Formats: sequence, C-alpha cells, structure tokens
Amino acid sequence: QVQLVESGGGLVQAGGSLRLSCAASGRTFSYYSMGWFRQAPGKEREFVAYIYRRGDAPYYADSVKGRFTISRDNAKNTVYLQMNSLKPDDTAVYYCAGSSTSDGLTAPHMYDLWGQGTQVTVSS
Repeated sequence: QVQLVESGGGLVQAGGSLRLSCAASGRTFSYYSMGWFRQAPGKEREFVAYIYRRGDAPYYADSVKGRFTISRDNAKNTVYLQMNSLKPDDTAVYYCAGSSTSDGLTAPHMYDLWGQGTQVTVSS
C-alpha cells in the first residue's frame, strides 16, 4: 500500500511562494493520478490541482490557475505543488491524494490515498 507524506508548508507573506512536496512510499506511485486539495477552517475540502500518471495534462482550479503549478517526478516518487503569488485566501491545510482512476479527479471521493496534510498560512 502506498503512503503519502506532505512537506513544505509554513507561514509566508502575501505575494510570496512556497513549494509543497508529497513523497510516496511503495513501488506503484506511477500507477496513480495525483491531486492536491486544501481545506480551510470551517470549509469543505477543495480541489486545487491534479496531474495524470505520466505527468501530462495538469488541471487547476480557477482560483489557483496561473499561480500554482503541479508536477511529478516518478523516479523520485514525488509530486510537487509550486505556489506563487500567494494570497491570504490560500491559507489552508493542503493534502496530496492519489487516485487509481483518470476520471473525475476534481472530486475528493475519487481518490484512494491521502496524506496527513501540511499547513499553509499566508499573512496579509
């Protein structure tokens, strides 16, 4: 079973950048489409971005398009989320997730694997 561990969160000023990483254990990382979600206090978990197994066709939520970039390195069993031009509204716990499908990847219930989350706080 693949396990996911996020890192790279922290406190940053508005306009700053952070790079989140999600390291996967196990040999089947390349089998999974990977996504990033976030959840702010009192809000539902929200889709951020996903990327297919081979690293093609990344897709973003409108709220982060042009500011965030998802990528993956299957040789390192890692998926990344580069976050630029951060805003206070980006403050949330960020989760990486893995899906054995390639459909419906904006929906949390399509994912089989979840990390524990990493806190991102953007100050104004």
